[in-house]
Amino acid sequence: MTLDEEPSATEDPHHPLVLRRIKKDEEVSWRASASRQIRDHCSCTKDKARAKLLGFFPILKWLPHYQLRDWILGDVMSGVIVGILLVPQSIAYSLLAGQEPIYGLYTSFFSAIIYAFLGTSRHISVGIFGVLCLLVGQVVERELAAAGYTSDTVVVTGGDYNTSAALLVAQGNSSLVRACDKSCYAIVVGATVTFTAGVYQLLMGVLQVGFVSVYLSDSLLSGFATGASLTILTSQLKYLLGLRIPRPQGWFTLTKTWYALLTNLANTNVCDLVTSLVCLLVLVPSKELNDRFKAKLKAPIPFELFVVIIATLASHFGRFNAEYGSGVAGAIPTGFLPPQLPDWSLIPSVAVDAFSIAVVGFAITVSLSEMFAKKHGYAVDANQEMYAIGFCNVLPSFFRCFTTSAALTKTLVKESTGCQSQVSGLVTALVLLLVLLFIAPFFYSLQKCVLAVIIVVNLRGALRKFADVPRMWRANRIDACVWLITMATSALVNTELGLVVGVLVSAFCVLGRTQRAQAVALGRSSGCDLYEDLLAYEGLRAPSGVAVFQYQAPVYYANQSLFKSSLFRATGLDPVKEKARRRKLEKKNRSKPGKEEAVAATDVATLGRSDDVENGVVGKEGVGESDAGVMKVLMPARKQKEEMAAAGGVHSVVLDCSAVLFLDTAGVNALKEVRKDYQELGVRLLLARCSTSVLDTLERGGYSTLSTDQEEPVFFSIGDAVRHAQSISSGNEDKCDTYC
Repeated sequence: MTLDEEPSATEDPHHPLVLRRIKKDEEVSWRASASRQIRDHCSCTKDKARAKLLGFFPILKWLPHYQLRDWILGDVMSGVIVGILLVPQSIAYSLLAGQEPIYGLYTSFFSAIIYAFLGTSRHISVGIFGVLCLLVGQVVERELAAAGYTSDTVVVTGGDYNTSAALLVAQGNSSLVRACDKSCYAIVVGATVTFTAGVYQLLMGVLQVGFVSVYLSDSLLSGFATGASLTILTSQLKYLLGLRIPRPQGWFTLTKTWYALLTNLANTNVCDLVTSLVCLLVLVPSKELNDRFKAKLKAPIPFELFVVIIATLASHFGRFNAEYGSGVAGAIPTGFLPPQLPDWSLIPSVAVDAFSIAVVGFAITVSLSEMFAKKHGYAVDANQEMYAIGFCNVLPSFFRCFTTSAALTKTLVKESTGCQSQVSGLVTALVLLLVLLFIAPFFYSLQKCVLAVIIVVNLRGALRKFADVPRMWRANRIDACVWLITMATSALVNTELGLVVGVLVSAFCVLGRTQRAQAVALGRSSGCDLYEDLLAYEGLRAPSGVAVFQYQAPVYYANQSLFKSSLFRATGLDPVKEKARRRKLEKKNRSKPGKEEAVAATDVATLGRSDDVENGVVGKEGVGESDAGVMKVLMPARKQKEEMAAAGGVHSVVLDCSAVLFLDTAGVNALKEVRKDYQELGVRLLLARCSTSVLDTLERGGYSTLSTDQEEPVFFSIGDAVRHAQSISSGNEDKCDTYC
């Protein structure tokens, strides 16, 4: 069968389908291709410069087309509501990241502005995210311990101490540890981690590797977030109980934290415990009410802000800090500190941690961006999102901010309250600016246990994933296993290790599926030329004398041996065993020449049966030996056909390659070996329904030249392959004495 000739209009309907391949352009050398790409990339025209500018600053694209009358009300409302929600959450998550409350407000403020200018999503809210705060906090605690800060108390409060002054003294100085107290050094570590993570994200954007997000599946990210949520929950229990215990370092932090909590339970601060219980009793039902009636409410009721205000007033007038020793937020300055470079000497220590933080932050941001873009009918650019989130980390790191990403909870609030564009992000930044300039100092007496309650209550969504495990298991057991392994590793062993283990398990699951693929026997439906799985549908019949199989995976170096064994097992004919059996039989016949005819009859009767009865091949009357040293049983061709039909034997095997996505060199060699082994036994191997890429690989690998004079052409349909095999068998009935 050729691919270059025109099909005839009057050709036989049973003639194999012939299609003409489009001739490919001559391959260009890699030097010419590289020089052309460099030339195109480096050339600059007015239109190209304008497109680059608009692509890098998406706000210049959509802002001139902003529908002021239709969108401004929804953007302002959503921006104000998200800003109000961010005030208590920013202060609370600063605690999780090991920073002072003011830096959480800084982080939310700068990230909202930068993403509004550089982001391509209209709806996501970029700011503090619990999992990233946990990762940053773990690095901060580790570096504090390495620097000799062992006390869990923070030396900040007091009117005479100026943190910014200490930071300026220590800027660019190798004696940073000596110049700063614990709080000051924690700020420097957090900012350095954030800067390094942002640089990683920018480099990913320059290298155009935004596609890496597709390798982080939903089950992986969900399991990682749930496992991290368990760690976050455990880390906040010491604040709920008013215990002053250090955060454990290294692996198995969850069990170490629980051990420390149980051993120090007698030191519980009753004031903090009572406050925590009261806040939980208020916030949990109120959050549930917000979720239940969110369709009827124009905006969620900011119960968190109400709790923060009431708790701050109660702590201030009740003197909880002085009378009961309750931990409070402390002095929160107003205004902004001057920018400061990160501590370059810390970068080698935090580089590995920053990479995992960068990957998690980008993956979550892109996932949420694509989810809401699909929902509202617009497109986002993954690489531009990489740039946006990278600059949301690099630039704010100079102002002592910590790592940011998109956050699902605030994004849902933003969308449900009428958000139409990132103008709402600018409104949110304005609300936070008012807090930073005027309101922040009033949170001095806010108890840390209240902030911990806010964090714990916001973990409800992630912890509810445990209830979905049975549903995930019923839907897809592999995805459920990925979720469980990632969650368990993140929670019980190490948070960053959980991400790595999740990626590896996902990759091995994909590889494992190719290892478990089997050759499926196909049958033809009556009345049409359709071939499907014989074991899956009723009314299918296998064609006479031809076995049709489909291999449902790529054939490559990792599974080529499994492909051969699966095909041999499905056909019931293993060439290696068959040749060994025949050699043994030949040796026996040489010693007993009088029993050749009986042996010949036995050999024919066993052709095509299952593995427990070895298969044979038929030929002329008598016994002979092929060039390959394989004995053939010989008899008249007509009698041979009758014997084979009675025995259910086959003379040809058709392999449906429609499910074979690709072949490599090992895969092509495996097909060559299978064809050669079957030919030595007198069985044809025909390929059908190969994709163009597989055809090209076969041709380059020397399997098939796609010419009319080849022994075994590649067919475009299974029916053509079956008819071709049957026509050769019947056509040779009186012309040839053997099957070949």
